[in-house]
Amino acid sequence: MWRIILVLVIFMVGWVGFLHQPLAQGKFIVLQSTTSTANSGLLDYLLPIFERETGITVHVVAVGSGQAIRNAMNGDGDVILVHARQDEDKFVADGFGVQRWDVMYNDFIIVGPRQDPAMVRGMEDAAAAFKKIALSKVPFISRGDDSGTHKMEMSLWRIAGMDPTQASGQWYRESGSSMGATINIAVETQGYLVSDRGTWISFKNKGDLEVLVEGNRTLYNPYGIILVNPKKHPHVKAQEGQVFIDWMVGAKGQKVIEEFKVNGESLFFPNATKK
Repeated sequence: MWRIILVLVIFMVGWVGFLHQPLAQGKFIVLQSTTSTANSGLLDYLLPIFERETGITVHVVAVGSGQAIRNAMNGDGDVILVHARQDEDKFVADGFGVQRWDVMYNDFIIVGPRQDPAMVRGMEDAAAAFKKIALSKVPFISRGDDSGTHKMEMSLWRIAGMDPTQASGQWYRESGSSMGATINIAVETQGYLVSDRGTWISFKNKGDLEVLVEGNRTLYNPYGIILVNPKKHPHVKAQEGQVFIDWMVGAKGQKVIEEFKVNGESLFFPNATKK
């Protein structure tokens, strides 16, 4: 009896190994990226095109930009695609990344209830709008997750000369979650928030929230793409990762980014330049 069991075990181990053989041999990279590139639908649109053309599969870890960068610093990824410019530059300067490439941009927007109790609609100064929201003590929903969006929000509070975290749990509320979840909370509480335009356009549950402040130069939102330095982490798939970067900043990838739209609206604008 034990011989029959042994034969069955050997057979099953061999069969499982056979099933996993193509996956082990296939080319793939791990992309540490943001919830905005995932929630907007960009990666779902773009990656299948890249994979068909190159045979390289891209496994995405979608988190806030800060977490994506920390993951890459720990060697948990081959390429990062994020929107936190100062942190990106530091990532490269500290030797964790090889080189930062511009790849695309959009902008941040300040969203709030249609009734606009803080009366910020149409303001040209985003930081001044923040100050009015704070003084009105109407709900403001922050991602509070060290994402690129959260970093932008906090920079606007600093420009306004205010620290909203002193009112944490009162009118200022941190979701600690993704952009989509934060919008849902703002819909439920009739609150204000900062969103990247890409996620906002593609998000379905907008309730009666509207874009109230936009177009300010401080709301510019650039995305960078960086190969994790194989000198720091030798297991990094540098060759495949560079193929992905070259494709993204090349004519094909830039065209795909430009063509990606939701309801006829562009969510991202390509801006790669040769270096």
